[in-house]
Amino acid sequence: MLETINNLTLFRFAVFCFFASLSSVVPAQNPQKTYSLQDLENLMLASSRAVQGITNSVESARFAIKTAQSVPNPQVEVLNGTRTPRTSPTNMDGSLKTISITQELDMPWNRLPRIDAAVANLGAVQASELAFKSDLLARLRIRYFELIRRLAEERASKEDSKLMEGIRSRIALRVETGEAARFELFKADAELLNVQKLAQSAESRIKHARAGLRALVGPQLPEQFLIHDFGVELPPPPPIEKTREHILKNNPELARVRAERQQYDSKLSQEKAFRLPKIALRADQEIDSEYKHKRIGFSLTLALWDQRSGPIGEATARLSQSTNELAYQEFSLLQSLEVAYQQYEIAQSQMFALESGIVRQAANAVRVVEIAYRAGEKGFLEVLDAQRVFRAARNELIVARFELASAWTEIERLKAILPENSN
Repeated sequence: MLETINNLTLFRFAVFCFFASLSSVVPAQNPQKTYSLQDLENLMLASSRAVQGITNSVESARFAIKTAQSVPNPQVEVLNGTRTPRTSPTNMDGSLKTISITQELDMPWNRLPRIDAAVANLGAVQASELAFKSDLLARLRIRYFELIRRLAEERASKEDSKLMEGIRSRIALRVETGEAARFELFKADAELLNVQKLAQSAESRIKHARAGLRALVGPQLPEQFLIHDFGVELPPPPPIEKTREHILKNNPELARVRAERQQYDSKLSQEKAFRLPKIALRADQEIDSEYKHKRIGFSLTLALWDQRSGPIGEATARLSQSTNELAYQEFSLLQSLEVAYQQYEIAQSQMFALESGIVRQAANAVRVVEIAYRAGEKGFLEVLDAQRVFRAARNELIVARFELASAWTEIERLKAILPENSN
C-alpha cells in the first residue's frame, strides 16, 4: 500500500514537471513590436483607407479616358404597320415595314478635345494623389518626431525625479541631525512635487502622441507598440537652389494646377467645337406589298439659337482662374521653401550651440554645485538654481531637435518624393 502511494506521488510530480516545462517554453503573448519610421510609412501607405480612396479616384480617371474615346452607338428603328389606299377602297390593305439606322459621326473637332480633357484630368488626379500621400507622410513624420520628443521629455523628467528624491533624502537626514534648517526640507518637498508633476504630464503627453500616431497609421498598428526613438538620423537637405528647381518641375500641387489648366483649355476647345454642325448618317428601308424603298442621307444639327456662349464663357473664366492659381502656387511654394530652410538653419544652429556648449556647461555646473553642497560650501537654493538652468537648457535641446525634424519634414513634403516601395 505504501509503495502504491509513493508511485502515485512520483507520477503526479512527473506530470507537474512536464506541464511546467511546457509552460516555460510558451512564448509571451502579444509582444510589443518596435517600428521604425520607414516601417510606419510603409504600413500606412499599404493599408490606409484614405490612400485607397485616392487610388480609386485615379482608377476612375483612367476609365474616364476610355469613356472619352468611345464612339457613339448607332440608333436602330423598326416599325411595322399597314398601308390602306383611300382612293380605291376595294383594294386590300397591305402590310408596311420600315427599318432605319442612324449613326452619329464623332468628328475630330469634337473627339480630340474631349480625349485631351480626359487625359489632362488623369494627370490632375495623379498629381493630387501624390500631393495627398506627401501630406500624409509629412503628418506621420511630425507625429513620429513628436512621440520621440515626448519620450525624451519623459526620460528627462524621470531622471530629474530620481535625482530630486536623492537630494530630498539627504536633506531630510541633515534636518534630522540638525545640520540644515527645516526650510530646506520644505523647499525640497515642493521641488520634488513639481518634478513629479512634470513626470506625470510627460506620461500623459506620451499617451496623446501615441494615440495620434496610431490614428494616422490606422487600426493595423497595435495599441501597444514601440518605436526606434534613438539614433534617428535625418539626411541634410540639398542646397536650396537645387530644391527650388526640383519643386518647380516636380511638385504635385504645381503639376495638378498645370494639368487642370490644360483640362480647361481642352474644355474651351470642346465648347467652341460644339458650334460646328453635328453630322449623323441615316439609312432607311421601307417595304410594303408592292414596293421596296431605300433611302440614305445625313442630318445636321445646327447651332442657330444656342451659340454656346454660356459654356464658352465659363470655360474661359476657369482657364483664367487656373492660370492665376498656377502663378500663386509657384510663389507660395517658393516662399514656404524659404521659410522651411530658414527654420532648419535656425534649429540646427540652436542644436549645435546647446549640444556643444550650453547643456554641457549646465551639467558641469550642477555637478560642481552638488559637490560643493555636500562639502557645505553651497546652499540648497544654489543647487536648485543650477538644476533649473540645466533642465531648461536640456528641454530647449529637445525642442530644438523637434523643430529641426519639423523643418526637415516640411522640406521633404515640398519635394514630394515618396518611398520607393510605396507604389
